[in-house]
Amino acid sequence: MRFTLRDFPITFGGPDLVLIAGPCVIESADHASFMAERLRDLCQQRGVPFVFKASFDKANRTSIHSFRGPGFERGLEILAELRERLQVPVLSDIHEPAQAEPAARVLDLLQIPAFLCRQTDLLRAAAKTGKPVNVKKGQFLAPDAMTHVVDKLEQSACKEILLTERGTAFGYGDLVVDYRSLVRLRSLGHPLVFDATHSVQRPGADGAQSGGAREFIKPLARAAVAVGIDALFLEVHDNPDEAKSDAASMLALKDLPALLDTVLALHRAIPQG
Repeated sequence: MRFTLRDFPITFGGPDLVLIAGPCVIESADHASFMAERLRDLCQQRGVPFVFKASFDKANRTSIHSFRGPGFERGLEILAELRERLQVPVLSDIHEPAQAEPAARVLDLLQIPAFLCRQTDLLRAAAKTGKPVNVKKGQFLAPDAMTHVVDKLEQSACKEILLTERGTAFGYGDLVVDYRSLVRLRSLGHPLVFDATHSVQRPGADGAQSGGAREFIKPLARAAVAVGIDALFLEVHDNPDEAKSDAASMLALKDLPALLDTVLALHRAIPQG
């Protein structure tokens, strides 16, 4: 089932591979603007539909002392400003039902974090906004179990749904990607996203923060496009080692152009559907 964003000519489930990208968290207004502009320009040069993603609040950080972002109100102000000025659609996570309606006044898509993907009240609140909803499959769920998540959204009058694969818990402190999951998630009837950066996380592996294996982002992304996806999700930073969240699992901005060119070539070479 395909759908097109209301205010931008971007279709999920169509012939184009969409890029959802940005830093893990809004580190500052200037940094978010810089990243959004650079990512927009890279995508425009290649004819790639682009959605900017950054979290206003990382509510599930490992440590209580970790940086969480500018918060709900200020974060939405930053996203609203860059959306208007740069003319790019924006996406961010919501964590509580009460955040859904005010967030939907700014965001073009609402995102449900993987840890919260089964939270019925949160799903219903997101659905009732009328905005498209991107749900990340929980690390603890089999892909077939997402049918219940889809049902909760559909029964709440949401038809514009994205399903995102982001890896599955593999023992303690590691994730693995089973590419059969992409086929099984697609069978649920909604556009499919692969998150190549969260899939390389090593949760809690660096003590007070999550670790990661950044070197696997590119091969995982290539493999997912070869299997068949509608959108690629990448957290990207101009200086990942200094990032305030998910530093070990973000793609360096300098590496994005070559990766984009590769996955676009794959996408065009492989029959879709």
